[in-house]
Amino acid sequence: MKAISILGSTGSIGCNTLKVVEHLAGEFRVVALGAGKNMEKLAEQIRQFQPELVAVESDECAEDLQRRISKSKTRNPKIVVGETGLVEVATHEAAQTVVSATVGAVGFVPTLRALEAGKRVALANKETLVMAGELMTKAARENGAEILPVDSEHNAIHQCLRGESSGEVRRLILTASGGPFRTKSRREIENATRAEALNHPTWQMGDKVTIDSATLMNKGLEVIEARWLFGFSADEIGVLVHPQSIVHSMVEMVDGSIIAQMGATDMRHAIQYALTFPRRQLNCLPPLDFSKLAQLTFEEPDTEKFPCLALAYRALKIGGTMPATLNAANEIAVGAFLDDKIRLSDVPKITESVMNEHETKPVANLETVLKCDEQARRAALQKLEEYTFSS
Repeated sequence: MKAISILGSTGSIGCNTLKVVEHLAGEFRVVALGAGKNMEKLAEQIRQFQPELVAVESDECAEDLQRRISKSKTRNPKIVVGETGLVEVATHEAAQTVVSATVGAVGFVPTLRALEAGKRVALANKETLVMAGELMTKAARENGAEILPVDSEHNAIHQCLRGESSGEVRRLILTASGGPFRTKSRREIENATRAEALNHPTWQMGDKVTIDSATLMNKGLEVIEARWLFGFSADEIGVLVHPQSIVHSMVEMVDGSIIAQMGATDMRHAIQYALTFPRRQLNCLPPLDFSKLAQLTFEEPDTEKFPCLALAYRALKIGGTMPATLNAANEIAVGAFLDDKIRLSDVPKITESVMNEHETKPVANLETVLKCDEQARRAALQKLEEYTFSS
């Protein structure tokens, strides 16, 4: 059996990964799990999958987890804490594949360490490539590691490019659902409630990713990620809004042919593909029934209503530390919206304001990225005070 570690095991992608492992009984064994604060869910996962090592967010979480599993008849794992603990999970000696499914910048350093250790990384944490795609891809090349995308769009592009020469590709086309406000006015978006923004029409995701989908920042981050995963420039990566979320992404060839990957809106498909590549295996999902598809529609994204997408393209074209600045400022702003401190329309305003004041530097090393991330977060928090009191 192949050994895997999972960063973010109690989140949406982590839980679905474990469903895939359960479905592919005998193919994989879970040796390490990294989680945040959901100790109830983590204790359940420990009882079922019996990992050797688990990482949690804090000492308090570790004590809580220890109480929950102490009465269990299963083997109790070693418990480690914080970023250091996540790095242990990511570099577990036995793990051949590391599923990077944490949300936000917390997964950055552990994912980099996994690549430096030569692991296959099934990547669902897009922020790692947004913050430092150059460092990540360099680490993979130099250490014989492999990055397999789990995001449905990049996973689709990866499938479309199997056997194709990059020189024969005209452009990549990432599809976007359009989120819950695709047909809403600017005023409706400005006054959107937290509940409305979290009501995604097609996908079940974590809160942060769902808000990013509502602002189209999620698609912007994916554009930056695609640049590093596949080696195409910003001008060679397009976005189309596809509300049905059946076509997960497409590749346009130089002869005008379009290769598309289609499937059900369920992340288990992409997760299984990344875990079993280059083999394909039967999965537990129902096949796509074309007779039940009323229509497939596509439209250009409205970057005036959704300026976050344009901000991401701008960050990619500037390069250097600007994408990391974009990511950090957006994380702070989204967190503030989820805490009901600002309006949804303030998210791109705060992000753009931080970007405008950032002095871009080349991404020389890990320290450069981490310093930039810290500075951008401080700047966003300062901006947040202005918006909190002026909104």
